[in-house]
Amino acid sequence: MPSSAPAASHYDWIVIGSGFGGSVSALRLAEKGYRVLVVEKGRRFAADDFPRTNWDLRRWMWRPSLGLRGIFQMSFFRHVTVLHGVGVGGGSLVYANTLPYPTAEFFQAPSWSALADWRTELEPHYATARRMLGAVRNPHETPGDRILLEIARETGREDHFREADVAVYFGASGETAPDPFFGGAGPDRTGCTFCGACMTGCRVGAKNTLDRNYLYLAEKRGVEVRAETEVIALRARTQGSYVVETKDTFGGYGTRSRLTADRVVCAGGVMGTVPLLLAMREDPEGLPRLSPRVGDFVRTNSEALFAVVAPDRSDLSDGIAITSILHTDEHSHLEPVRYGAGSGFFRLLAVPYARGRTSLGRVAGALASLFRHPRLWARALTVRDFARHTQILLYMRTLESNLSLRLGRSVFTGFTRGLVTQLDPSTKAPQAFMPDATALADRFAKKVGGASLALLTDMLLGTPSTAHILGGACMGASAEGGVIDAKHRAYGYDGLYVIDGSSVSANPGVNPSLTITAMAERAMSFVPAKS
Repeated sequence: MPSSAPAASHYDWIVIGSGFGGSVSALRLAEKGYRVLVVEKGRRFAADDFPRTNWDLRRWMWRPSLGLRGIFQMSFFRHVTVLHGVGVGGGSLVYANTLPYPTAEFFQAPSWSALADWRTELEPHYATARRMLGAVRNPHETPGDRILLEIARETGREDHFREADVAVYFGASGETAPDPFFGGAGPDRTGCTFCGACMTGCRVGAKNTLDRNYLYLAEKRGVEVRAETEVIALRARTQGSYVVETKDTFGGYGTRSRLTADRVVCAGGVMGTVPLLLAMREDPEGLPRLSPRVGDFVRTNSEALFAVVAPDRSDLSDGIAITSILHTDEHSHLEPVRYGAGSGFFRLLAVPYARGRTSLGRVAGALASLFRHPRLWARALTVRDFARHTQILLYMRTLESNLSLRLGRSVFTGFTRGLVTQLDPSTKAPQAFMPDATALADRFAKKVGGASLALLTDMLLGTPSTAHILGGACMGASAEGGVIDAKHRAYGYDGLYVIDGSSVSANPGVNPSLTITAMAERAMSFVPAKS
């Protein structure tokens, strides 16, 4: 339920979004004595509110117009499909717990390396982020890890394989204990049961989501979190503060409210912050002095997603969402991913994978594979529990590829005005299929006697799916080069900050959650305490 409205509607700071950037900002600002409001369009979830499987679409998927009020949203565009999170705690509710550290390429990327010595400046904040998020090495080996290690040995990369660093409490399995992270100041925790259901919402209480650390501690310090409240406008006032107009997420435009704040943090992620800034830049009464770079330099982790279905293996859902990582070369890595038993929703969107430069070529290749191996495909496509028999393989690269986001109309917006993608002519578009990734998926499938599948949108459109959309409000030395400066302050508007995935100004090549947290910690370190 949304928090009750306060008597006054003016705040020192309003934070739009409660993900990794917003939760960090809320806690650190509260510690400095500010009155803070966090606005979140999604719901607040207790452990029992999460679905038991992802077939429970009402509690797992986000599409309010269809009555779906969960934590997971899919947004379809011409050049990419974006998987992202919604709810109090943002993407931490639905992400795969992993907290990897980027390679040197990220800190030295030309897109932002001239602005600061990023490795040196972020290093202490990475340490703080790891401590706050409870980062530990995964202790539980799974069949997928053993197969990945075999591949590492066969390819001469054994030294580049390791268990994943994750945000999970590995106390006594299924047993609840007093807060082990913050000296008793945090909530009770329950030891991980390795059920594999991290990405449908942790019903155990082992996943270190933001509502159990940063946001929990922020609320204890007086931060107000107003859930089920969507920001529809952000306007600068002539006297230097801001007006934030909101509506009840599920109540339509008849439930609008008007809030004011001295300063604002945009922390709604790429899919929240960028469309808001684009709309407000067009509004003469909004934020017309924003940089023309809003929506530019949107990037993914250059991912490729495959699902290997193994009819003779029924233990592939054992473990946490991601358990290990193999760096296949200096630019790339592979991770085994899983959903919990019974969570087979994606079988509806999966089709046999086949190579090909065109949609027709890929469809023809898939049909040919079905005819060559009819028994394997018959068994793979009819397994009773898709999640127990399926290992998802996530391949990511540090190499850059950019898109731009704009407001417009397309078939993906239902021809109404909404967010659309455009190709950035200066770089290659993100690719759905890469030869190295395909070879690794084929090798894994052979070892388990399985068949490889890909998402329907990837196969038909040739466009990738990503859970790590970044950029769109990137840093620059001036407004001509970026939306914000190196301290996350928006050009043209004193007191306006962008602190979320849209401010990440290079491709980390790994899950960006730890990096967004560290960048938020650094940004808040520049804000003085309230006098």
